[in-house]
Amino acid sequence: MDVWALWLIIAGVLFVVEMFTFTFYLLWLSIGALAGGVVAILFPEAIFLQVVVGSLVALGLTVFTKPLAARLRSSRGFKDTGTEIVGRQGLVVEPIVPGRYGQVKVGGDTWSATSTEALGKDQKVIVVKRGTTIIEVERWGDTY
Repeated sequence: MDVWALWLIIAGVLFVVEMFTFTFYLLWLSIGALAGGVVAILFPEAIFLQVVVGSLVALGLTVFTKPLAARLRSSRGFKDTGTEIVGRQGLVVEPIVPGRYGQVKVGGDTWSATSTEALGKDQKVIVVKRGTTIIEVERWGDTY
């Protein structure tokens, strides 16, 4: 197998994982792997150069896009759809045990969820906090 194909596979795997996490860090690594693949097409024997170019592209994207993302988030009119979920009611679809993840349906979306208390299936909950892809819930009616 050619080296550029390995870079392409790495880039694809990172991109797919990024779609599940929405962190953008893996997207930058994916683009870096793609850059390494382009170098592999041009210089197939230069493995060190491929790694350096891929690393520099990923590092550059991470460093230079962070301020842009922060500026975008603080701009007027920006609304993060993820924070709107806090305070909404959900329904437990997979039981939650403290220290382990369960599943909660909020609106039309299903989220991985944690809680400090055990919650059974079909129990109503309220979202109290949102991480990147995991929400924290409490039993509905305990605090409200």
